[in-house]
Amino acid sequence: MMEAVGEDKVRAAARWLSEQDPVPPYVVNVLKAKFDLRALQACEACRLAQEYRVERRAAN
Repeated sequence: MMEAVGEDKVRAAARWLSEQDPVPPYVVNVLKAKFDLRALQACEACRLAQEYRVERRAAN
């Protein structure tokens, strides 16, 4: 159950980050603080956010 909660937080962070323009400086620290993530989770959110951006551009 805890993994699912962490996954939800990572996805929420990724969605939020994918909508930021420009991306905030020190984005990993911002994600850690804003979404209560670990560093690895924040990095995963960055990766997912980039995928979301690419998908959004492809859909337009």
